[in-house]
Amino acid sequence: MEVLLATLTEQVRAYSGLESTAVLFAVLYLVLAIRQNIWCWICAMVSTAIFAWIFVVAKLYMESVLNVFYFIMAIYGWFVWHSGESADDDLPVSVWSRKTHFTAILVIAVLSATGGFLLTRYSDAAYPYADSATTFAAIWATFLVARKVLENWWYWLVIDAVSVVIYWSRDLELTALLFVAYVAMIPIGLVSWTRSYRTQQNSAGLAI
Repeated sequence: MEVLLATLTEQVRAYSGLESTAVLFAVLYLVLAIRQNIWCWICAMVSTAIFAWIFVVAKLYMESVLNVFYFIMAIYGWFVWHSGESADDDLPVSVWSRKTHFTAILVIAVLSATGGFLLTRYSDAAYPYADSATTFAAIWATFLVARKVLENWWYWLVIDAVSVVIYWSRDLELTALLFVAYVAMIPIGLVSWTRSYRTQQNSAGLAI
């Protein structure tokens, strides 16, 4: 434990507190996303901007590109959640078909294999295939969050579990611990959004 604390302290100093700031805003993002609070997207903008630079330094290039995408999607998510489906209602939680998710997973697998091959051949990227897989899966999962699709939490459970291993191996202990926290918090988000979805369905049934 003392060695871990010493390593974390050294890492914080090495990044001049940047990683700590990114982690803080990333945690705030997830907490607010679970509560379906639109300000989660502002926290996402801050954390992803910082992480994009940190991952370049760590030679996790696909992760850096992913965080640039996260930043763009945070802007998109803000406007989608703000507008909702109508002028009077917030965007509701929805459920998409199994066929849609099967197709998405198939596309992610193909893109991950292609990206991993290209990174292996033309770069010094660490964990090229795992990095590609988490990147393309996260792109899809982020879009699902922006659209308030319930199944996003299942994707994130797998993505974040794999990310813990990747980040820890690249000496990004604070970021790895962030994703450990994410894995622990994901069931809370799943339960919360499921409750919202069922409430909406019950309300719709009563309105008919």
